[in-house]
Amino acid sequence: MNPTISPTNSRMSVVDALRGFALMAIVLLHSIEHYNLFHTPEWQPQWLSGLDSAVTDVVWFLLAGKAYATFSLLFGFSFYIQMRNARLRGVDFRLRFAWRMLLLAGFAQLHALFYNGDILLFYAVCGLILIPASSWSNRTVLIVAGILLLQPIDWIHMLTAHFSPDYIDTNSRFVAFAASAEQTAMNGNLLQTLSNNIINGQLYSNFWQVEAGRICQTPALFLLGMWLGRNEMFVKSQRSMRFWQRTLLLSLLAFGPLYLLKTFISPMLSHTTWVSHFGIALGLPVNFTLMTIFVSLFVICWFKKGDGYRFQRISITYGRMSLTNYITQSIIGVTLFYNFGLGLFRYSGATISMLIGLGIILLQVWWSNGWLSTHRQGPLEALWKRLTWLSFNRVSNPIATK
Repeated sequence: MNPTISPTNSRMSVVDALRGFALMAIVLLHSIEHYNLFHTPEWQPQWLSGLDSAVTDVVWFLLAGKAYATFSLLFGFSFYIQMRNARLRGVDFRLRFAWRMLLLAGFAQLHALFYNGDILLFYAVCGLILIPASSWSNRTVLIVAGILLLQPIDWIHMLTAHFSPDYIDTNSRFVAFAASAEQTAMNGNLLQTLSNNIINGQLYSNFWQVEAGRICQTPALFLLGMWLGRNEMFVKSQRSMRFWQRTLLLSLLAFGPLYLLKTFISPMLSHTTWVSHFGIALGLPVNFTLMTIFVSLFVICWFKKGDGYRFQRISITYGRMSLTNYITQSIIGVTLFYNFGLGLFRYSGATISMLIGLGIILLQVWWSNGWLSTHRQGPLEALWKRLTWLSFNRVSNPIATK
């Protein structure tokens, strides 16, 4: 038995394991992308280039957008747990959560120094929707989340272009910042990389996330994660099992038609604005349905086994240290791939890069197991918790947030 898992927190193990698997998928994607340094090595034999193409297609289809969506879903769930625990102790957590998001923005600055694909600042901003939403009814939460998942901003752009053909929006404001960040990563030293990332890197990352549709998708997933927590859908029961089984069935039925619409309609479009936005307006719902398929299967398997299969439980400690592992995997990754480090982007295609990503994961899982065998939380998680409950009136607050 893992010494870090006890009966008192076993009901949360499925969430930690799922979060861990989502983070593992993110590491694999980042590695294949060379951490936003897109480059194909020229030395490779033809057979390896062909394998790279197949690996990229499979990994992108299965993981791209789905890992991030799962991670976001569980962020909303974690908010619910923190809010519930605070209420049980008679404490209003809303202002404290706003402070917690400000702290997350601080962690984002550390992360963004090294990696120009940071999501933490975006999370810190989008997470504020959970403060007013904590008082909404379940029905209102689902309605707002459903509207946001339909990507209304992209449809507004496309409808505007339909009625005003002269309206052009290329949805590519991030490109100029991306070019600067990529060139620095390819050619710059450590100081140049850090200084460029803190400005151009963050503008690149956050403009891209807005233009990629995450400005609607992310708060929607936060809301759904909160709803799942309210309704105890990660707690094994007949009700929760039926919910995940029905979610799996509905997602399977929805995925096919949505995927076919996106695949066959996209090549028929010619207007620049429609070309720029249609893939997002329909692509993100496609990713959402595939994500729900994966999450439903994961939870159903966990519940049927009782407390998860062995292959699922290996990621529990990894998921419990998600903030620490998310930031450190980026620091390790850019040191391996960027010019200021080993510069492996020049020599590694998708296959080799995926193996490097697996190496990063194994290293972090080993370290997570060791750390949590003697500590209750990861180092950054513990710091975040301590700062969250920092008292400004010199009266300590003993509330545990997790």
